[in-house]
Amino acid sequence: MSFTPKPCNGLPCAIATPRLPRATLALLLLPVLLAGCEAELNLAAVGEATSHASLRTDHYQALASNAAVSVLVGNDGVVLVSQDQGLTWQRQQLPGQPGLIDVDACPDGSFIALGFDNQLWHSADQGLSWNAHALPTQEQMLTATCTPDGAWWAAGGFTTLLNSRDQGANWDETSLDEDAMLTTLQFLDAQQAVVTGEFGLVFSSTDGGQSWQASGRLPEEFYPHASRFVSLDEGWVGGLNGFIYHTRDGGQSWQRQATPSAAPIFNFSANRDGLFAIGDHSSVLRLSGERWLAVPTPNAPAYLRAAGNGTDHRLTVAGGRGLLLNLDTRPALAAQAQ
Repeated sequence: MSFTPKPCNGLPCAIATPRLPRATLALLLLPVLLAGCEAELNLAAVGEATSHASLRTDHYQALASNAAVSVLVGNDGVVLVSQDQGLTWQRQQLPGQPGLIDVDACPDGSFIALGFDNQLWHSADQGLSWNAHALPTQEQMLTATCTPDGAWWAAGGFTTLLNSRDQGANWDETSLDEDAMLTTLQFLDAQQAVVTGEFGLVFSSTDGGQSWQASGRLPEEFYPHASRFVSLDEGWVGGLNGFIYHTRDGGQSWQRQATPSAAPIFNFSANRDGLFAIGDHSSVLRLSGERWLAVPTPNAPAYLRAAGNGTDHRLTVAGGRGLLLNLDTRPALAAQAQ
């Protein structure tokens, strides 16, 4: 059978009920190929959001920061680097213009960025220059991270996990033996890690990724676009229809938390003001108790996917049509806006 979804605001407007081939499913659900059909965006009134480094043709996918710089990546090999916590940015495009779908900061001050072409790019000079490392797998990788002990990890199709402890010179590959896509991967420390994936999969590790154990399943085979765990016991996942689920028992049970809209959730972020979820239609939500409240943002017809964690009251978010915002998240300001 064939199924061609109509793209809409960065996501397919419908997902077919019949089981799709793995390659087709990856294309439907992967952010880098879903720039969507947003209307032309007028950024004139956005405020303290961007420098001229951001273009309306950009579609940002991920953001990572260390103590010195922030690195924002997106489609067509676009890399933006900020040395002042997101106030101004310097722009470059990587050779071959790869679709960059994830980025992370490593403990040694370097960065890694994952391309949809299954290359892992590494920068040892604060994002100024990058070298590519081909990932030794036929499966599509969807997420990458640096562990607290400096190892590089990637996860994706057929629940495949890759890791390198020598900066890409050698790789170990394993699979959780599920015919599913792994979509999120988070190391809480050097030993504890959580992955989530298609059909509601949740797995955890307590030995640095050497072995993985199933940790329950998400309700109704929920497909997680984003996850955020604060421990192996407690975490959140988000995805289509604005659904956010919360667990306090390591994924054995999940409670759906109230959200103010049906806009899909694409990422989580945190700063001193709390936990935030970002998604389609330029939506930003703040966790308040067991429910989520809307944070005021410009009414822009574009998705938000990239978000940076910070220790101050600023939340940097970015997404489609070059949308790049610095939001003041102090609760007093949010209360005034409501």
